[in-house]
Amino acid sequence: MQAWRVHRNGEPSEVMRLEETDRPTPGDGQVLVEVLAANINFPDALLCRGQYQVRPPLPFTPGVEICGRTADGRRVLANPALPYGGFAEYVVADEAALLPAPDTLDDAEAAALHIGYQTGWFGLHRRAHLRAGEILLVHAAAGGVGSAAVQLGKAAGATVIGVVSGPGKARTATELGCDLVIDRHSEDIVAAVKEATGGRGADVVYDPVGGDAYAKSVKCVAFEGRVLVVGFASGVIPTPALNHALVKNYSIVGLHWGLYNTKDPAAVRACHDELTRLAAQGAIKPLISERVGLPGAADAVQRVADGTSTGRIAVLPSGAAR
Repeated sequence: MQAWRVHRNGEPSEVMRLEETDRPTPGDGQVLVEVLAANINFPDALLCRGQYQVRPPLPFTPGVEICGRTADGRRVLANPALPYGGFAEYVVADEAALLPAPDTLDDAEAAALHIGYQTGWFGLHRRAHLRAGEILLVHAAAGGVGSAAVQLGKAAGATVIGVVSGPGKARTATELGCDLVIDRHSEDIVAAVKEATGGRGADVVYDPVGGDAYAKSVKCVAFEGRVLVVGFASGVIPTPALNHALVKNYSIVGLHWGLYNTKDPAAVRACHDELTRLAAQGAIKPLISERVGLPGAADAVQRVADGTSTGRIAVLPSGAAR
């Protein structure tokens, strides 16, 4: 089969190589899955760079979520078992963790309904306890993780303010349903949020960026607000001033979605059922900005790493959308 493999750490476009290799062999409790679509996530770039919390042995294939087909014909969502990641024609995955792919979504959309939307749902509902009528501020609102949070926030009845970089991404955020869009390149985030909320600030902040985004967030979070730390796409991990959290009376809430797979797998399945229901209602729909064939995967991962993409890019080994 064909698979992209990384033999040394570095930038994705430099270290990913498309090779002929053997199909992976399932271990105990695992199944072989044909890849129909693999969604590109920022952690794929971190894996290539050797900066992710999981460091598979070299060589490895990146690609942390797929929509695929099992030998018995089931269409499923899976997190491939590294080092045999999803940018390949076949993967192995844990049988117990397979989830049914929603019938209302195509392969690329289904692949994108997993990590990003699970992260958004657990973050907004389990960790930040978002309520209808609250103000939700989403950083990187036109990206893969941010776009999921925007849709889930609107589905929950929140007023959503999206922060983006540039007019193109501003249009995307507006189309996603943001009630207000702030271009961080040309607008003052703190001033814009305070103006839009009558000086009160945002009740929940969804931050997959870190760095300056976090610094701005704590300046415009509301009384009893919750700052949800999801990731650090900026490459800068903030150092919270806990005295500031004390005097302003807000919470700093962390989310590592992957822990739920081991600590509470039943909650992951229940969340998937809810996401499937929302997708069937049309309340959420993954934004697939581009579909590329397997040969285009390395360049696409690099675009995600550089922050120039919007929504999700899907890799289709067949070369065409299904």
